[in-house]
This record gives sequence, structure tokens and C-alpha cells, in this order.
Amino acid sequence: MSELIREMLALPEGHDKLLLHSCCAPCSGEVMEAIQASGIDYTIYFYNPNIHPQKEYMLRKEENMRFAEQHGIPFIDADYDTDNWFERAKGMENAPERGERCTMCFDMRFERTALYAWENGFSAITSCLGISRWKDMKQITGCGERAAAPYPGMVFWDYNWRKKGGSARMIEISKREHFYQQEYCGCVYSLRDSNLHRKSQGRGLIKLGVKYYGDEDDE
Repeated sequence: MSELIREMLALPEGHDKLLLHSCCAPCSGEVMEAIQASGIDYTIYFYNPNIHPQKEYMLRKEENMRFAEQHGIPFIDADYDTDNWFERAKGMENAPERGERCTMCFDMRFERTALYAWENGFSAITSCLGISRWKDMKQITGCGERAAAPYPGMVFWDYNWRKKGGSARMIEISKREHFYQQEYCGCVYSLRDSNLHRKSQGRGLIKLGVKYYGDEDDE
């Protein structure tokens, strides 16, 4: 890891307890360490019914839980209600990445995050999803703000986790921790499209549970 002097982060004024929606350990590693270095009181909320198949879901969840335990951070393991996700995805099966299906998916996950936050005394929510260069920050922020809006006083913290080297540190931490390296966003449709792209390039199909950050350094 490179030597790092972190800036002190602060929640929006008037807020002191944060619920962090997390999708996986690689995306949340830098976010968690940045939040913790600033002394912010936070809890992780893992709600990702989009992740398919269940083997992939468990790989991502269990690794995220392990990293949270390593840092002493509370981890909320929410429902894997895939039926509800597929119901909401009807008609969007062929939508492109960053399209309407992704908006629906973010909406669904952030709505549940905001509800849990409201019921359990959290005044601010955020997500690690935006640290990935594959995601649309404006799309994520819009979904987060929409989810928080029904609850008086609640805010979606729209901090840009990519800035000031955040994306690079995400990779550094992933290699340091030897995190599982997923090769598609998560849903069955992104798996389908990723495999179609790989086939068009003459590459093999994605194999679950075999690729880890840092392995390429040993080749």
C-alpha cells in the first residue's frame, strides 16, 4: 500500500450516524477505511437481491462480512428477495448497462436501505456503488436522493468516492486483502451480456469463484 494521509470527511451538517449500503468487499474496502479514518459512526447494510446466481451472492456477501468483522463494523444482512427483484425487472431484460434496469435496481436497493435507516435511527445513507468506474455517478446519486426523500430529515450523502485517488486505493486494498474479483455487475442479465461479449472476443465464459485480486501479480 502506498503511504496515505487521508482527509477528514464529515457527514452533511446535522447528521452523525451513517448507514452504508454495500454491494461487495472490493467496492466497499476504500469507502469503509475512509469513513473509519474520519471517526464517523456507521453500519454496513447488505441488500443486493440482484446478484445472481446464489453462489455468486454468497461469495460477495461472506467476503464483505469478513472484512466488516475485521474492522469491527456492524453488518446488517438483509433479505435475498430475488422474486421481488425479477418482478421489478420485467420488461427491462434487454436494457443496456446504466439504463433503466440499473435505475430500477438502485432504486430498489436504496429504498430498502432508507427504510431500514429510518426505522433504526440513521439520519444519513450512502453507497459504495459509485466508486466503480463502470457506474454512472449521477444515476446513483439520483436514486439515493429519491430513496431518502420520503423520510423527513434524512439525506443521501453524495460524496464522490472516486476522487483524490479513491478508485486506485480501491484496487490497492483489494489486492492487499486478496478479495474475490467478480467479473460482471451482478444480475443474470449482466452475466449474460458479459458472456456474450467474451464469446465475441474468443474468450472463455465467466467462471464463478476463481479469480482474486493480486493473483495476476504472481503470474
